[in-house]
Amino acid sequence: MSISDTVPQPETEPGVATAEAGVVILEGPDGVAVTMTADAATGTAHSLISAAEAARGQSRQGDARA
Repeated sequence: MSISDTVPQPETEPGVATAEAGVVILEGPDGVAVTMTADAATGTAHSLISAAEAARGQSRQGDARA
């Protein structure tokens, strides 16, 4: 078994968020679902956007080094 077989690969499809009964449900791949309060969902959204921007910058830096 190679390392690439055991290392999780990043998900390429976005999760889907819905609001039901006053909570936010974030559904992801393979039946993964997370239920959050509205405040927790807002904090998660901000954190995801910041991390995505940082990851894009890291990708561009990696491309520039190649």
